[in-house]
Formats: sequence, structure tokens, C-alpha cells
Amino acid sequence: MDSINTMSPWREAFDAFMANDEAAEMGAKSRAEAFGRFEAHGLPTRRHEYWKYTPVRGMTPDGEVSTREGADTFADVDAYRLVFTDGRIDMARSDHAALSAVAEVAGVDGALWMDGVFNALQNRDIPGAMFQVERPFADLNLAMFTDGLAVRIPEGVTLDKPIHLRYEGIVASHLRLEMLVARGASVTVLESGAGALTTGAEIVIEDGATLHHLRSQTEVAGTQFTALYATVGAEATLNSFTLCADAALIRNETIVTMAGDNGSGNIAAGVMGMDDTLIDNTVYVSHEAEHCESRQVIKSVLDGKAKSVFQGKIFVRKGAQKTDGYQISQAVLLSDGAEFNAKPELEIYADDVICSHGSTTGALDEVAKFYLRSRGCTEAEAEALLVAAFIDEAILEISDEALQDRMRETTDTWMRERATR
Repeated sequence: MDSINTMSPWREAFDAFMANDEAAEMGAKSRAEAFGRFEAHGLPTRRHEYWKYTPVRGMTPDGEVSTREGADTFADVDAYRLVFTDGRIDMARSDHAALSAVAEVAGVDGALWMDGVFNALQNRDIPGAMFQVERPFADLNLAMFTDGLAVRIPEGVTLDKPIHLRYEGIVASHLRLEMLVARGASVTVLESGAGALTTGAEIVIEDGATLHHLRSQTEVAGTQFTALYATVGAEATLNSFTLCADAALIRNETIVTMAGDNGSGNIAAGVMGMDDTLIDNTVYVSHEAEHCESRQVIKSVLDGKAKSVFQGKIFVRKGAQKTDGYQISQAVLLSDGAEFNAKPELEIYADDVICSHGSTTGALDEVAKFYLRSRGCTEAEAEALLVAAFIDEAILEISDEALQDRMRETTDTWMRERATR
């Protein structure tokens, strides 16, 4: 009965959305099926295996998003900027026309904004990614997204600058990215802002193509759920990095399918938390082809009563020989009340692979801190230097040095803020 009562407001919100929202007619059947799965699952509790460290309580569809003070990490990056306010694209502040001149972007007139592209990607099989674990907030996003971006990067084209998706406003909105990076193409996608309760991305990276993805969640004070599904083709590359700080609850799910031989899939994250922060990075990499490489690198720095969760799985199908799968999750606890929970998993059905995982938790190195203080650093400066070096191991997974520096600046700002508390 409690589950039914908990889900009733969501059912009412979904029915109202389908009856009244201009976007509802696009993918109506898929929306209904997705909401049915979300409703059947219910809001996650500790009884759900992949949510035992990250239960969701009291969330309602009419809540407002909450934003921390701070600058947009990518504010002055030269990019094709797409601004979404309260769940709708703000055309006056967006470079939609400029992006349309160099890539294929679906229409933006109401429910038809990504007609065709959405259906093409929805019909693609993503083996090994969705059947392993129920993903209720990915279903919620598919059921109730109001706007987003659908784009195809043409074959062989390297976009001259990144695409920046910027989320603003106070409405707990649901936004979506559908992207096809065609054979031999290359693109960088940036995401920032607190103005979305859920974001969903379905990305196909065709043979020889490259996608660099960077997400900054340093402005989120309340709750945000993300789901990124990526299929990586032969000799294709996915590099994804997320920087999170001080949110009440963030859950990032990344599901990668290595579908073609000699592909590369790299997922990295830096987590910084004070007070009652809870940040969960859940990663699932499915190796379906031979000679593929994947990396998962997660670094967490936690203070106060902050919690970080990492759940990472490397799944190797029979026949996916010569797989090289690497996974590391490490946390530095700056207080006795901080907590790090790690759940690494390997599931391997091929016999010629190299797969490893490791996880460590501890305090800052007191010997290193003493050394720095003996060289004239204050305690705060010494801690800042050690934290910067620790997080930098994840930041180095970013290929663009200028964007590395953006993340380093954000890390430095966080340490300065911590020192004043």
C-alpha cells in the first residue's frame, strides 16, 4: 500500500503530462512502456540491490531543483551552447542555428523536435546494457522528457568546437540527448547546470568515431539523476569525465557497450563532498567484441558526513577475447563522519582477457602533509595540494588540457571553500 501511495503522485503527473504537454505525442508508446516500468519498480529503497547505498525517499514530481552558488565550469568555453530553461530550449540564448550548419539537428517545433532520430536510436539493440539491472530513473526520463537535443555528426567530420548543454531554471524537468556520431567523426559534448531532475542520453559512436564527454555537477545543491547509454563501434572511442560536488543526492549511471573490435571506453569521475552530500557513480561496461579496452577511474574526497558510492561492473561476453578491462575506485576521508562504499564486479565468460579492479579508502598521507608543512605550507595549503594531486589522477583521463585546467580550477575553489568553513 505504501508503494502505491508513493507512486500515485507520479501517475497523476504522467497522465497530466501525456494529456497536456506538446512533447507527449512523440514516442507515446515508448513513454507509456517506460513509465509502466518506473511505476512497477517504485522509488528505490535499500531493498533494491543496486540502490542499497543510495535510497530515495520522499521525492515528488512537483519539487523544485536547488542550485548552489558558483560559476558555470564551461561558461567561457567557445562552444555551440544550447540552453534549456525549465525543461525547454531557450532559442534566443542558444546557438541552434550555428550547430545546424555543421551537423544534422532534428526539428525543434514542439513534439517533433527529434522525430526520426529518436526512433532510429531507440530501435538499435544495446546488448548487455539494460537487462542486468532495472534503471527506474532512466525510465522516468524516457517517459516524461520535455525537450533536449537530437543530433547526428556527419561521417568524417570533426566538430570545430564542443556542444555545450546548459540546464537552468527551477522546474524539476527531464531532458534528453540523442546522438549519432557517424563513422570517423569526432565531437566533444559538455554538460552543466542544476536545472534538470533527470537527464538521459542515448549515443551511438560508429566505427572509427570519437566522443569526448565532460559533465560538471558542481552547481547541483538538490537532486539530479543521469543515465548515459553509449554503444562504441570498431576502433571507436568514448571518453567520459564527470566532476561532482556537494549535492544532496546525485546518481550517475553510465552503461557502455563495446560493440566493435579494437574499441576504447573510458569512464572517470572526481567526487568532492562536504556536509550531507551523497554522490553515486554506477558504471556498467559490457564487452561484446575482441581487442577492446575499458577504464573506470573514480576518485572521491569527502568531508563532514559526505558519502560517495561507486558501483562498477566489467562484463565480458564469451568470444570477447583480448579484452583489457581496468577499474579503480579510491577515496580520501577528511573526517571521521565521511563514508565511501564501493561495489566492484567482474563477470567474465572469455578466457583470454586482462581484467582487474581495486578499491582503497583512507586519510591524507600524514608524512606527505608534514613534508609540505616543513617547506612552509599551512595545513590548509598542504591538504589542498594533496587533494589536488589525488583528484588529478582522474582529471588526467580528460584528453583536452584546457578542459583539464577547468576541472582543476573547480577543485581548487572547492578546497578554498572548505578551508573557510
